[in-house]
Amino acid sequence: MKTLIINAQPDFLNDTHFSVRLQQLFLKQFSERFPNEAPAILNLYDHEIPRIETEQLLAVWNKQQAGDELTVDEAKIAETSNQLLSQFKAHHRIVIVSPLHNFNVTSRMKDYIDNILIARETFKYTETGSVGLMTDDYKVLLLQASGSIYTNQDRYTPLEFSRFYLEKMFVEMMGFDSFDIVRAEGTNVLSADAVWQSVPQQMKLAFSQFYGE
Repeated sequence: MKTLIINAQPDFLNDTHFSVRLQQLFLKQFSERFPNEAPAILNLYDHEIPRIETEQLLAVWNKQQAGDELTVDEAKIAETSNQLLSQFKAHHRIVIVSPLHNFNVTSRMKDYIDNILIARETFKYTETGSVGLMTDDYKVLLLQASGSIYTNQDRYTPLEFSRFYLEKMFVEMMGFDSFDIVRAEGTNVLSADAVWQSVPQQMKLAFSQFYGE
C-alpha cells in the first residue's frame, strides 16, 4: 500500500516532540505489517513549498490562465507545485504528522494544501456544488500532538480547528473515504507517561482501520 507521510512539524528532527514520537510509532507498526515496503516521507519544513503570494502561486496561476509565458523562477514554482500534487495523488494512504499551532495546522501545512487542493485535479466544481475526485480508496490519518486536551467536551473542544479543517478538506472536498486521528494531547499539562498512556492502543486501532485489517 503506497503511503505518504507528510510531516508538518517545524522541528521535525527533534525526537523529543510528541508528534515526532507518533511518527516513530506509526513507522514501527508499518515495518511490522509491511516488512518489504517503506512509506515516502515529506518533511514540509525541509522543502520550499510554494505559497499563495503575488510573486509565487498567484503569478503562476494568473499567467497560466492568460496563456502567458512564465519566468524561470515562476516555472520552477510551477514545477514544484506539480510535483507535490503528483506525489500526493500517487499515494492512497496519507499520514499527516503535526503539532497543534494556535488551534490549527502549521503554516507550512496550509501552504501544502494550497498546492494539492486544485480544481479538476483533486476536486471539481459542478452546478450543485463541488465534488471530490479522490474517491479510489484514499484514506488520511492525522497524528497530532497538542499542549492542551481537546477531547473533554469543554471550551477547548470546539477550538480544535486543525482536525475539523483537515477532515473537511480531505473528506468533503477531495472525497477521501475516511479520516482518523491519533492524539498525544495535554503535553503542557500532563506528565509524559500520562500523555502517552493511551497512544499505543489508539495507534493500533487506527492502523487497522487505515489499512483495512
